[in-house]
Amino acid sequence: MSIPYPDDMDIRIGIKDTAREIAFDSAQTVAEVEQAVTAAFDGGHLSLDDAKGRRYLVPSAQIAYVEIGSESTRRVGFVA
Repeated sequence: MSIPYPDDMDIRIGIKDTAREIAFDSAQTVAEVEQAVTAAFDGGHLSLDDAKGRRYLVPSAQIAYVEIGSESTRRVGFVA
């Protein structure tokens, strides 16, 4: 039996000159994330919230890439 998790979206942010990336799940929609990323490239910083209520602030000059994952429901458990 598998248990569905709420619809959370995977987000990965690559940072310039850093081997690691910021990866988290967000309850924001694709449109909300795209709007925030676009606004960040106009100047300032990128501000996104994760599914647990934490906020991530990244200076726009340091963003190498932003990967927006799917909003599909993930299943956990054994599938028969």
